[in-house]
Order: sequence, then C-alpha cells, then structure tokens
Amino acid sequence: MEMEKKPRIEDNPHKIRLTFTGTNVKSVEKVVTDYLTAAKKKELQVYGPIRMPTKTLRITTRKTPCGEGSKTWSRYQLRIHKRVLDFRSGTEAVQDFTRMNQDPSVTIEIIVDDVVRNNLKPVEA
Repeated sequence: MEMEKKPRIEDNPHKIRLTFTGTNVKSVEKVVTDYLTAAKKKELQVYGPIRMPTKTLRITTRKTPCGEGSKTWSRYQLRIHKRVLDFRSGTEAVQDFTRMNQDPSVTIEIIVDDVVRNNLKPVEA
C-alpha cells in the first residue's frame, strides 16, 4: 500500500501572503504561475490564486487647454489587476521567494503572519 504524500509543514509554520499587482494581465498571470509551481515543487500548502476585482482608474479631460473651440473630451483609463496567493511554510520559503526573478512590471507584496489560522482549506489546482 502506497503512502500518500502530505504537504510539508515545519515546526514553526508561518502564513505567507503574496499579493501581485500590475497593469498587464498576461505578465501578472505568468508571475503567479511561476510562484505557484515553485511552491508546489517545495511541497507547500498553497491557497489560491485568488483573483481580486480589477480596479479601473479613469480620467476625463478637455482636449483644448484654453477652452475655445468645440467641447471635445479625452478619456483615459488604467486597469490594475491583482492576484493573491497564500502559503504555509517556514522562513526559508520567504527567502526563496524574494530571490526569484520576475517581470519588473509586476509588484509583489509579501506579508508574513506568525499565527497560522486553521480555517483555510487548500485549493486543488
């Protein structure tokens, strides 16, 4: 009978939350999948990726600076995409995540929480 492989949790586990933000969806998704595969190779408990709602920043402005002429308007918008990944692991995983190469257009925020909450359930991908 084969033993089923269980995710590795160390003696002092931390809850690690990675928040990825960027304006290009493809680059954000690529960085998230890179971090997700790296975490699964290390046999960490992974929760996510959680896709947060897209923020749309809009600016509407007049085309003419002086106010003369026809009343024409320019509309600009910037879309910000956000993804969240949660892990349970020790501090060496945080060091490995900070050393990973990534796309410079994606911002990654790492939050480490000492208290492990038991109400999270792993998501199978």
